[in-house]
Amino acid sequence: MIPLLCPAYLPNVEYLAWLLKQDSVAFSGETPYQKQTFRNRSVIYGANGKLKLIIPVRHTEKNIKCLDQDIEIAYDMDWQNQHWRSICSSYRSSPYFQFYEDEIKPFYQEKKDNLFMFNLALLDKIMILLEECFEYEIVSFEKDIFKQSDSLITPKIKSKTQFNKYALFMTTNPIVFVLSITTYASILIHILLTVYLAVLSKRARPVKYYN
Repeated sequence: MIPLLCPAYLPNVEYLAWLLKQDSVAFSGETPYQKQTFRNRSVIYGANGKLKLIIPVRHTEKNIKCLDQDIEIAYDMDWQNQHWRSICSSYRSSPYFQFYEDEIKPFYQEKKDNLFMFNLALLDKIMILLEECFEYEIVSFEKDIFKQSDSLITPKIKSKTQFNKYALFMTTNPIVFVLSITTYASILIHILLTVYLAVLSKRARPVKYYN
């Protein structure tokens, strides 16, 4: 099965690392749109910790499932200005930000209607700035050929994947195993030493003291 991906908004390191490992990436707008995913949101670090950047989208009628290629960006609120100010506030003092600022800023000035194409254009620009080869194609979603890589686009699945990796590391890494044995041994030695010193102290004064 060929991995199938949806363009993410300002993707995280895990997403980009996966892209860089691929010779070519298959995107499709014919997959069902899912709320609360990295399709229309990203997380950056601000002065007070994590800061969510969410692109508002136009809501459709209830019980009607939309495809990714049909989702339109809403401009009822000035989210572009808010996002750009947050990005500048968080990263303007970072090295090299000034070299990329003018390349990214137009995405927060020009209004694009389609979320799928906006994310794809922004992702393409990021890869150009990174000077990385980025080959992709937009394909039709065929379940017999493609498999959605939901773990890269869905925060809930992503966190579960991270936990599984952490658990695997903690249970299989030989260094962790040696450290665990050392810790348990030191605790046992500490207990035995405490008992031994208590016995020696009791023997040193066999006569009890009385008030």
